[in-house]
Amino acid sequence: MRVWEEFLKIEGWNSRCDSVNRALKHYSRKIRSEKTRENFSITLMLLCRHSGLNPDALVALDPAEASRVCQDFTNHLREKEYSIRYVNVSQAYLKTFFKENGFRAERELKVERYHQPSRYHKKLEYIPDSEEIRRMGYASGSAKNRAMIFALYTSGLRNSTLRAIRYGDLRQELESKINIVKIPVYPEMKKIDPAACKGDIPYYSFAEPETVKALREYLEERRKRFGDIADEEPFFCSDSNQVRREEQKMTPVSKNGLERMVKRAAKQAGIEQWRDVTPKCLRKAYESALRNNRLDPKDQEFLMGHILPGTQDPYYDSTKVEDLRAKYAKIEFFKTAQVDKLEMIKVFAQTLGIDKIEVKIQKLREEQNGLDEMEALGRIMREELGIKPLETKMVRKRKRNDEDCNSHKKYESKIIDEKELLSYIDDGWEIVKELKNGKLAIRRELA
Repeated sequence: MRVWEEFLKIEGWNSRCDSVNRALKHYSRKIRSEKTRENFSITLMLLCRHSGLNPDALVALDPAEASRVCQDFTNHLREKEYSIRYVNVSQAYLKTFFKENGFRAERELKVERYHQPSRYHKKLEYIPDSEEIRRMGYASGSAKNRAMIFALYTSGLRNSTLRAIRYGDLRQELESKINIVKIPVYPEMKKIDPAACKGDIPYYSFAEPETVKALREYLEERRKRFGDIADEEPFFCSDSNQVRREEQKMTPVSKNGLERMVKRAAKQAGIEQWRDVTPKCLRKAYESALRNNRLDPKDQEFLMGHILPGTQDPYYDSTKVEDLRAKYAKIEFFKTAQVDKLEMIKVFAQTLGIDKIEVKIQKLREEQNGLDEMEALGRIMREELGIKPLETKMVRKRKRNDEDCNSHKKYESKIIDEKELLSYIDDGWEIVKELKNGKLAIRRELA
C-alpha cells in the first residue's frame, strides 16, 4: 500500500474517510483516471500535513478559514519553487474536494490562482535532431540505455509507457525476423504506472530496424545476467543498487532514472543544452519525424496516442496493422551517410575518456598534411588507449611463422561499468584495463 493510500484510507476508488470518498466518487464518475486519483490523493495528503488537520476536519471548517488554509498551502508550494502549472492544478484538486463536501455557491472557496502566461514553460526544452539522438544512443554506456533512447525516439512512447512495457508485449515479434516491431499500448499498463496509457486510449506504435537491433542486443545481455525472461516481467527492468538483485527482474526502470539517463547520454554526446533534454523531447522529435515524412495527419495522431475525432478509431484496428506498418517503414529516422560513422566513433572515443577529440584531430591534421579525419581519429584513439599501431600483413605473417600456431588464443572483449563486473567475473571474464572514464575493459577466452 502506498503512503497516500494508507494516509487517506483508500482502497481502489473508495475510502473509509467519508469526505475523501465523496471526492473519489466524483472523479470516478467523470474520468476514472488512475493518475488523477493518485495526484488528487497526494495533493490532499500534503494539505493535511501542512495544516495539521485530517480531511474530515478540513471540511468542518467555515468557508473563510478553509479558504485561508488552502491559500496558505498553495503559497507554500509556490515558495518551494514548484511550477505555476503544478500549483494551479493542485489548487483545482482541493477546490473539487471541498466542493464535493458542500462548499458551493456562497460557501465556495475564495482562493487566488497564480497568473500563468500563455505558452508558459517552467522548464526549458531542447529537441535533439536525429543525428544527436543517434550519438546519444551510442554514448549512453550500455545496450539497454541505447535501446531505451532509440525506442523513445522511434516509437514516440511517453516515459511512463516505455517503462510499463512487459516482455510478453514484444516477445513474439522480437523472436521473429521482423525488423519493424509493433509496440502495443493498452489500459492494463496502468498497473505498472498509472500514467502509462493516457486517457485509457489503446493504440500501437512501432520500432524501426536500428531500434529493433538495439532491443535484441539488450535482451541478449539481460539473459546473460538474469537468465530466462517471463512474459509478465517489465521489458526494461531496474539495475539500481537501491533494488535488491533478486527483485530487479520484476522492477521497472524508475521515472527519474530514465530522465537522468537521457540527460547523461545527451551530455556524453556533446549536446551543449543537455540539461534541457528529456524523454518528452525525444517524443517531440518523433512527432517531427512523422510530420517531416508527410505521414497522413490521421496516422500521425494515432501513432502519437491522441484521441481521433468521430468514429475513425476502427480504421486502426488489428486488421490495419500491416497497412500502418508499411507506412511507418517509409519514415527515415536515421541517416546512414559515412560522416555518421565518423561521428559515432568520436562519441565512442569520448565514452572511453578521450576529451577534446575535435581539437586533437585538428591539431594532428595541421601537423601532418594530407592526413584525413578518420585516420587522425584512429591514431589518437590508439595513442590515448595505449594500443600499438597495426602491423603490416608481412610482419604479421612472419610472426605467425615464428610462433606455434597452437599457442594463439582468441578472446571476446567488452567495455562495462564497474557495477556490472561481478556478474561477468562469475562467467569467466577477466579485467584487461581500467579506462580513464572509470569503465573497465574485460575479456574472456573463446572456446
